[in-house]
Amino acid sequence: MSLVAGKIVEPYAKAFMSVAQSNDLTEQFGTEIRSLLELMKNSPELAEFVGNPTIDRENKKAVLSRVLGEEVNPYMRNFLMLLVDKGRIVFLEDIGKEYLAQLRKLNQTVLAEVTSAVELTEDQMSTVRDKVKAITGARSVEIESTIDRDLLGGVIIKTGSQILDASLRGQLRRIGISLNAR
Repeated sequence: MSLVAGKIVEPYAKAFMSVAQSNDLTEQFGTEIRSLLELMKNSPELAEFVGNPTIDRENKKAVLSRVLGEEVNPYMRNFLMLLVDKGRIVFLEDIGKEYLAQLRKLNQTVLAEVTSAVELTEDQMSTVRDKVKAITGARSVEIESTIDRDLLGGVIIKTGSQILDASLRGQLRRIGISLNAR
């Protein structure tokens, strides 16, 4: 994220968090933002449409209203329409991620980005959560997982600036480095 984007993203995310806290909606907004970000990730056409500066604001509002449906909280709907009106909807993904980061901080939750060669079972996810809690001292752990078949096996866990590489590829690389050092 560029410096200019950062100066835009953080104030909007903080303002949205303030609305969420004053209305006791922090978790609901978190759920709705996660759903919206997932939808945009799975629909590049929607993300491109929303971020396209040449598309009329009213068209963007109409499409967002249809996509959101009636279930979305009115504050969330109003916030998104405000982003469209202010020409800031292009920063929606970054604002959403910043809101979620603030929500994790509020809840003393840490985000663990887990990369594995195969889909992890619930037991394996639980083990990862316990390991991350032990390392970070966080109250709870939110896991964002991705699959990378090139890992061969094991996992890579990233929390903030800490990386725990327990992948087979990482182990092979470390063996190669130690052999070259001799």
